[in-house]
Amino acid sequence: MLQTDVRKKLRDFDLEVSLSVDDGEILLLVGDNGCGKTTVLNLIAGLMDPDAGLIHQSGRALFDSDLNVNVPPEARNIGYVFQNYALFPHMSVYDNVAFGLKARKIPASEVDFMVKDRLEAAGLWEIRKARASSISGGQKQRVALARALIIEPEVLLLDEPLSALDVRKQDAVRRELRETIHQCRVPSIIVTHDLRNVACIGDRASLLEMGRITLSGPAEDAMDWGRGALAEDSARSQFY
Repeated sequence: MLQTDVRKKLRDFDLEVSLSVDDGEILLLVGDNGCGKTTVLNLIAGLMDPDAGLIHQSGRALFDSDLNVNVPPEARNIGYVFQNYALFPHMSVYDNVAFGLKARKIPASEVDFMVKDRLEAAGLWEIRKARASSISGGQKQRVALARALIIEPEVLLLDEPLSALDVRKQDAVRRELRETIHQCRVPSIIVTHDLRNVACIGDRASLLEMGRITLSGPAEDAMDWGRGALAEDSARSQFY
């Protein structure tokens, strides 16, 4: 279980977020642009430091201001899929996925086996030699997810993983993404502003407004949030 109870003073507001995510559970963190969603992910990943609070994974302190613990990002074993995927454009699909393993000094023979297995599972083996800059948005999304998963993370974080995809392709990718993440059986948090992602991917949802979680519940309840005053678009698919 991932447990987070953190405080961080930001430019426009003070962020105070407390949440927990069970093993194998997908939490959708939804809210307005600029409300602090990505900041929450960055705090958990160790890319930003909270001012105070705690972040614990399965009882292990990743950050704890009372205990003076702050584990560096590379030692947290967290898989992170960034909004822009953050692939190395000059590197091949294979080398992008292998990067984290090589950084951990895994023997080359094991790297080859693990990367081939992960790329085949993601349907990417045939394009393994292609440069990341030359592949489609959907393929980039799968490469980024494969890179995050190959290190066998204890926590998985995804920041707007579908925002760069063609709308016509998103339904199929949502189903694929939910299945892939559930197979990992780790606590997962997905940042989104699209209620369709909540309904199709999430187990539970939390609404973040100006650094505070104001609503939380089963994913299906989030559709009711959208039918109320929180959704202003006719499709009831986004928070603005």
